[in-house]
Amino acid sequence: MIPLFNLNLIANNVKLIDDIWYSKGTSTISYPEEGNEICFQIEESSFWFNHRNSVILDLIKKFPPKDCIFDIGGGNGFVTKLMNDCGYETFLVEPGIQGIKNAKRRGIANLLCSTFGDAQFKKGCISAIGIFDVLEHMENDLDFLKELLWHLETEGILYLTVPAYQFLWSQEDNFAGHYRRYTLSTLTKLLVDSGFKIRYKTYFFSFLPISIFLFRTLPYKLFHSKKRNIQINEHSQNKGLFSIIINFLLKKERQRLNDLEIIPFGGSCIVVAQKLI
Repeated sequence: MIPLFNLNLIANNVKLIDDIWYSKGTSTISYPEEGNEICFQIEESSFWFNHRNSVILDLIKKFPPKDCIFDIGGGNGFVTKLMNDCGYETFLVEPGIQGIKNAKRRGIANLLCSTFGDAQFKKGCISAIGIFDVLEHMENDLDFLKELLWHLETEGILYLTVPAYQFLWSQEDNFAGHYRRYTLSTLTKLLVDSGFKIRYKTYFFSFLPISIFLFRTLPYKLFHSKKRNIQINEHSQNKGLFSIIINFLLKKERQRLNDLEIIPFGGSCIVVAQKLI
């Protein structure tokens, strides 16, 4: 399989080895080494990952890219694969080699094992970028967004999701290497300060904050719990009444988001922003 996209045209510090692009040296990242493998075990069956995928895809259809979407920090390519399957040309940029290998197993052709900065992309060379639960891993999120803006072409689009509300902080955030959680207000200010114009913003997973607070935040705050097996259990969607309720809530929320309603509360934020200058 030969990659569809010649990355040397737009990046100065990459080389192709066995159908995978690599940067010459990769910076350290705030993400656990085993994180991609844990996610790979649960993504396909997780109501959380699947609903997030559906919401992302719906917004991409509402705000379509001009050209290739670069999925920055896209892990195992779960979002990348969906965009590919729906006809969007995509490029996965992921510094973790295990994530890249898992994405290749999923049939993704355009793969770059690198941080975004290490690849040394040229100015204004990218038409669309996705950062899905990535920004919270950046120690300096403002500088990172300015870097993305610099590499986007005029009218280029940024799609992003982040975890919501600092008061929901738990051991999960520590383990994942998060620096912070966001509100729509703090995220909006950050994007505007970095030079973006907001096209659409909302919370989603509107039913999750109470569950997160009760089952993650409270144990962490009260008992200093450091258990790490919560994630796999939480993402499993068992059959029965629970599944029926979750599916009903997700369907209703997706309908609201597809109509571009603004949901005032939720466990995550999603924003579509654009570079206009």
